[in-house]
Amino acid sequence: MITTERIKMKTASGVSFQDVTARVAEIVAQSGVSSGSAVVFTRHTTTGIVINEAEERLLQDMTSFLERLAPRSKQYLHDDVELRDCPADEPKNGHSHLKALCLPKSETIPIIDGALALGRWQAVLFVELDDSRERELLVQIRGE
Repeated sequence: MITTERIKMKTASGVSFQDVTARVAEIVAQSGVSSGSAVVFTRHTTTGIVINEAEERLLQDMTSFLERLAPRSKQYLHDDVELRDCPADEPKNGHSHLKALCLPKSETIPIIDGALALGRWQAVLFVELDDSRERELLVQIRGE
């Protein structure tokens, strides 16, 4: 059996983390799959999906780390919209695309006995790397 659900959300601006574990677990429970896997996939080039601890101070550390990798204040070729084939109001978000290079676009989580087989401190985190907007994740469940 394969089933796909969407999670829609509004994100905060800048680097931000949203814990989507409970929503993914709910989708798994509703699927009726006892054994299989859940793939959580972001459909956006300036976002990521990670499994990590959702502790507030760690999230602040991760935000600082990503900001140091590609600061918003630097100049990026991607931001020169006059040289690109794009609308003039295209966002200047080269920094977001570069941060996204470091993060996966999906995570696969085993389903055992009808539940996500996450470790004690593991959470499924959606990572926004750009400005606030509507975003969509896909959760695809495979199993029996």
